[in-house]
Amino acid sequence: MTEYFDSHCHLTDAAFREDREAVLFRASERGVTRLVTIASDVSDAAAAVELASERDGMWCTAGVHPHEAGKAGPTDLERIRELAVENAAVVAIGETGLDFHYDHSPRTVQIDLFEGHLALGAETDLPVVVHAREADEEIAAALRSMPSGTRGVLHCFTGGARAFEEAMAAGWYVSFSGIAAFKSFEAVDLLREVPADRLLVETDSPYLAPPPHRGRRNEPAYVVEVVEAVSRHLDVEATDLARAATENACRFYGVG
Repeated sequence: MTEYFDSHCHLTDAAFREDREAVLFRASERGVTRLVTIASDVSDAAAAVELASERDGMWCTAGVHPHEAGKAGPTDLERIRELAVENAAVVAIGETGLDFHYDHSPRTVQIDLFEGHLALGAETDLPVVVHAREADEEIAAALRSMPSGTRGVLHCFTGGARAFEEAMAAGWYVSFSGIAAFKSFEAVDLLREVPADRLLVETDSPYLAPPPHRGRRNEPAYVVEVVEAVSRHLDVEATDLARAATENACRFYGVG
């Protein structure tokens, strides 16, 4: 069976509260042998650590999503650092970044916290998972000024040439979700520019289910459809892409 790595999902989300074990079983039945569950704030990071520490093939992140940045307290970054340093299950910082579409948090607060996460990634030598939506120039500026050697990924990438250019120049990875299967997906040209050894796939579940599941809750099992969509854009075999993306995710997160 082909093996898959869902490099970005949110298994601590309330959408999975009632049937998380069934969700994980369906993923394993389709060959999803590894996944990383992503934190949205400090309490979510603690829950992600607890969940990932109990299971083989599962890891997590610690960070504050830009939607939650306005609620972050003065000690949140220090708590994230502690979780990252003290728990082997934590393999990245984030998700962090900027979202100027919804603007759930003040933009200046988002930027300050994003820069703090980038610095924390450099300090802990962990990659940073970055959310970027309608903030192309600001993301690019933050990547230009981040500490040298900071590693990261633009997750669920849908476009933004300036951020893409800075990420490529810094040796970062780029991850694609079920949006790659949508008719509205506009980043095909940039997708084709990502080096084969820096391309990741993800579900971002429970959000953004790919066809034929669109309109329903997304889950890690559907990373198979994500791989199929991305492989069509690249004109490569889906099994080959699954293998390469799994190897890339293992390298990026430093896991086996």
